[in-house]
This record gives sequence, C-alpha cells and structure tokens, in this order.
Amino acid sequence: MSESLPARGTADWTLIGVDFTSAPRRRKPITAAIGRLQGDVLVLEGVEALPDWPAFEALLARPGPWLGGFDFPFGLPREAIVDLGWPQDWPALVRHCAGLGRDGFRAALDAYRESRPIGRRYAHRATDLPARSHSPLKLVNPPVGLMFLEGAPRLLAGGVTIAGIIDADPQRVAVEAYPGLLARSITTAPYKSDDRAKQTAARRDSRAHIVRALQAANEPARPALAVPDMLLAQLIDDAAGDHLDAALALAQAAIALRAGAPNFGLPDEVDTLEGWIAGA
Repeated sequence: MSESLPARGTADWTLIGVDFTSAPRRRKPITAAIGRLQGDVLVLEGVEALPDWPAFEALLARPGPWLGGFDFPFGLPREAIVDLGWPQDWPALVRHCAGLGRDGFRAALDAYRESRPIGRRYAHRATDLPARSHSPLKLVNPPVGLMFLEGAPRLLAGGVTIAGIIDADPQRVAVEAYPGLLARSITTAPYKSDDRAKQTAARRDSRAHIVRALQAANEPARPALAVPDMLLAQLIDDAAGDHLDAALALAQAAIALRAGAPNFGLPDEVDTLEGWIAGA
C-alpha cells in the first residue's frame, strides 16, 4: 500500500457505496451502490439489496480490485477505550467487543455513559467533530455503536485493507463513509426518514436537489455522477434515503480512490483505534 494508484488505473477498480444497518432484513436491507470511474465521471452501474449477514459478507469477499465506502464507524473513541480498559490494538479491540455480544457491549456502554458528567455522556472520536457525526458509543437514534459492533468484526474477518487502520488485501479497500457529510455540503434541508409521516414532498425535492448536484459535480475533487434512467427514480423516490445514501457513499469512495494509496485522502496521521471519516 506504499505506492499511489496510477491515475489511469482507477478505471480497473470497482467502487462500492454501502448504506449500512445493524439489523439487515428484507424490509430494511443493507444497500450497496456499485459503480466505476470513467475518466472524470462516476458511473452508477447498479444498486443491490443485501438482506442478511451472509449477503454482506459475500460482498466483502468479492475479488478485487475494489474500494468501498461503508457508512458505519470503524473505530471507537480512544478516550472511552482507555477508560474502559479495553485493548488498545484495533484487531484485539474488535475481537473483544465482538466477544461481549450485543448485550454485553450495550451494558458496558450504558454503564460507561452513566459514569460520565451530564453534558459529556458521550466521548467522541477526533473525526466526529469535523464530520459532525454521532459518537460511536450511541446505541439509539441512530444505533451507531451497534453498527460498529456488527460491521467492524466483519471487515476484520474479511481480510480487507481498512484505510488508516490496517493493511491487509491491497485489492480490497474499505474507507469509512458518512453520506450525511456530503449531503450537508449540498443542502441542510432534511431529505429522508424511515417515519412515513415525515416522508414528505419537500424531502423528495431535497433528494432530487442532491442528485442534481451529484450529477453536476461542481466540486473539483468529486467526479460527476452518471445515473441510468432506471436507477434515477430509485435515488429520488426512496423516501427512507437508503438508495441515495448508498450513492453518496459511492461518491465518497470515488474521491478516496482518486486520492490513491496509501492514505486514500485521509490525514497522514490517523488514530488506528478511532479511524477517520473520508472527507472530514
């Protein structure tokens, strides 16, 4: 991973953008946008629904070269890890948390949160502040802690290189994506909701605005998104925003691929226990 990707070599790479859930099912699957760079254009080739863990694990096992942007935290705040006495080595930390199981992990974080002063219940990673992302210790609305618990062990077991954290298969590379970060650079208006009562025409208009901005790509670092007509309606009409979030993560993956190895656009120094959100 010490050499940069040649610019003309990016066309050989598959790009993946993943909107993640800690409890995939047919009604709420993990959503994966698949694409490829063609010069300065990011071509969206398809959107896949992954309704269970075997389907997600099969995605990770696909032969490379590919680079994926995954919308879940890859690490935990170092402050919390030290306070809890958990391993200060990323693979060992991930295995420790997985060994706790959901109930044990939840109980540990609940107790830790209650031990902290009011107003500072949640420790944050360094990347959470510039990205305006939730603490990975949060277990509800959204349950990003559980997303870490389900996602990170599968990345580790899959043997993929995790930018800023661990070198493994150089042909399969994962970066931490955060679709909300890119969406907010386009509009601060709400654009999605799982609550049917909030699935309004105004939010659909916001999704359409975001898609148009992705297609225009007025930002130099971001390639223009080319969307086939049959997929365009999915990005706009999916009121939960899963398809659009996957496409936003795909755009973040494309920016990372263009930045190239070894950092893929991340800072030179990344805390390997915390990770870093692409573009933060």
